[in-house]
Amino acid sequence: MLWDIDNTLLYTGGAGGVAMTRAFRELYGVDDAFGRVEFSGRSDTAIFIDAARTHAIAQDPALEIVRFIDAYLPHMEAALREIRGALMPGIDAVLATLSERPDVTQGLGTGNFRRTGEAKLVHYGIAHYFPGTVGGFGDDHESRDELVRIGIERLRNGGSGDERVVVIGDTPHDVAAAKANGAFALGVATGRDSVQRLHGCGADAAVEDLSDTDAALHLILGA
Repeated sequence: MLWDIDNTLLYTGGAGGVAMTRAFRELYGVDDAFGRVEFSGRSDTAIFIDAARTHAIAQDPALEIVRFIDAYLPHMEAALREIRGALMPGIDAVLATLSERPDVTQGLGTGNFRRTGEAKLVHYGIAHYFPGTVGGFGDDHESRDELVRIGIERLRNGGSGDERVVVIGDTPHDVAAAKANGAFALGVATGRDSVQRLHGCGADAAVEDLSDTDAALHLILGA
């Protein structure tokens, strides 16, 4: 299965946006570079490219990604310490139970850059549930559909392709990426989209949160 990070596993209180803004200012001298850029459900690559194009930072903004990540990571770590956030309801119990099952592999299908996504997991004490941090990330592809496809391939690691794949996320982008890749889409309304909205976008199942561990495991495992 592939988990989204922000507003699905955890809530950072906006630390990512703060850190991105600080990194952009440090590198390019632009204040509030992301003020008009949509964040929800999008990859960090797409978010950065939008800002870079808006402010005419580079002829090919994609070539700036590695440099930006190097600047972004320490700002992310600092912002996580400064801003209060939390794990989403039920997450620790669900992750712990799934981690005990030999037939389940947990990975990430997230728009976060790999290194900054890992920093969030470490800060909130759940990195050990994702050994090797397998999955698809924002620096793998601008498109969420594609980064989820990459994540599924890495998760299968040469498997038969018949394995049940579940993508868990809080936005219509997560749902669309799951369906584009033939995965079961489990929507959680812990972000700004409601259960009704997630169902309407094609989620196979949608819940308010994962605080009911037994119900969550039933949906995830298909039992």
